[in-house]
Amino acid sequence: MVVNNENDWLAVADRVLSPNFNDRPEGAGISLLVIHNISLPPGQYGGGYIEQFFQNRLPVAEHEFFDSIKELQVSAHLLIERSGRVVQFVPLTKRAWHAGVSCHDGIENCNDFSIGIELEGTDHQSFTSEQYERLVAITKDIQSKFPAIKAGRIVGHSDIAPGRKTDPGPAFDWDRYLEKLS
Repeated sequence: MVVNNENDWLAVADRVLSPNFNDRPEGAGISLLVIHNISLPPGQYGGGYIEQFFQNRLPVAEHEFFDSIKELQVSAHLLIERSGRVVQFVPLTKRAWHAGVSCHDGIENCNDFSIGIELEGTDHQSFTSEQYERLVAITKDIQSKFPAIKAGRIVGHSDIAPGRKTDPGPAFDWDRYLEKLS
């Protein structure tokens, strides 16, 4: 699953470019990996809504929940669907808009120095084996390209935005994931 150094896209990821990214601040090193979860509508899987959401093309009329998020402009670098399919929205060296108001080790604006990976899921439903396998492989590739991302620099969205965010949630098996990384 090698990262293509020429353009910072994963070789095996489907590319779906999001407009919701920009350049990182000059001199900002990539040193944090943030794990998220998302499902659209909440608790439902499939349908392509996450891709549409990250492209600002969410069909608002198709579900009442969509009206409440229609103005948001967000993205993540990567999405791992329930099947294990990987979608990349933003080149790894660019700043995706995934963390929002956030702080890690006293440094605010985690988007400046992090890579965001979304897992299709919810806080309270187990993630699939395919998702864990892909997440582990992708993490290892990212760590090889960005060696500052050590095990202690892999966090959940809830860790950098406590009280505001809860993902990846209690259903995410941190022990399983981190054990396979070592």
